Amino acid sequence: MRAFACAVCSSLLGFENSVCVTCGTDQGFSMPRMALVPVPTDGSAVACANLGPVGCQWLVDRPGQLCLSCRLTRKRPNDADSEGLAAWAKTEAAKRRLIYQLLDLVLPVVSLDDDPAGVAFELLSSRDESVITGHANGVVTIDLAEGNDAKLEAMRLQMGEAYRTMLGHLRHETGHYYWQVLVDAAVPQAGWVRDEDSRRAWERGEDSLAAFRELFGDERADYAEALEKHYDDGPPAGWRSAHVSEYATSHPWEDWAETFAHYLHITDSIQTAAAYGIVVEGADVVDAKAQHLRTRPVDAPSELPTVEALIAHWLPLSYALNASNRSMGHDDLYPFVLSETVIAKLAFVHYLVRRG
Repeated sequence: MRAFACAVCSSLLGFENSVCVTCGTDQGFSMPRMALVPVPTDGSAVACANLGPVGCQWLVDRPGQLCLSCRLTRKRPNDADSEGLAAWAKTEAAKRRLIYQLLDLVLPVVSLDDDPAGVAFELLSSRDESVITGHANGVVTIDLAEGNDAKLEAMRLQMGEAYRTMLGHLRHETGHYYWQVLVDAAVPQAGWVRDEDSRRAWERGEDSLAAFRELFGDERADYAEALEKHYDDGPPAGWRSAHVSEYATSHPWEDWAETFAHYLHITDSIQTAAAYGIVVEGADVVDAKAQHLRTRPVDAPSELPTVEALIAHWLPLSYALNASNRSMGHDDLYPFVLSETVIAKLAFVHYLVRRG
């Protein structure tokens, strides 16, 4: 996420701000400009119709319209469900961050109502009905019950996960949708190469699906059976050498979704660090050869030519962020290990995102 400032008084703005708290100017997110701007006084653009219900300040053409992010939601709690509405607002705020990043990466974001190949979100709570977070044919379902911090933490402990957030859910489940868009529906193309010296280079004219299967496995394996085995037996021994998380071991589709979500975690964090001028120089005792402890994050990490360049920025930054979290008595902000195989999978995502 980039940093934003008020065009009237230059005060810092948060991405969610609908008003500048310093000068009182109404603010709105302009999708064409990908920036927060003062709401035009001539009425040429107004805030989304969901400004009141969920705090969405994205600009639309006329009163009563929903912005792109809000139009993607086709099911949400009813107006009488005050607890559900509060969780819905929190989840929509996370979804706007997701949609901003997808647009910034120039990935297709199309409503399922407008295009059969589009995406839709159903945001409902399991408090009163059966709701399972997941994805099916472009429909992302999110259990709003996890908008409650206590419920989210309970589920994190129950599932044995090192990291579990609403934004993480959205990135993971949307990753399933982009598997359809970037891998399954992609036309055959020339082979891709991680970097000039990579031992893992696709130069055999493979299509995206063949390359996916070489890296992640065959997605035609029975999904329900694979999940049942995962929950019964747990991850295989030594899973960290090839997977970014335990859940990624359950099935190639889940491996892709976890990897895609981590790609979004990494690129967003690098962009945020660049926006706020966070530079990691490493310890004073480190000599000039220890470049792995140094980084000056870049504004558009998706434009880096190789995943190695991306990881060269991420590792020092994640070290510093984890150390800062520990200084505040918290667990690591990014409690994951990126093995060579995981980096190869991230390289595949990086390639498809840059191409897409």
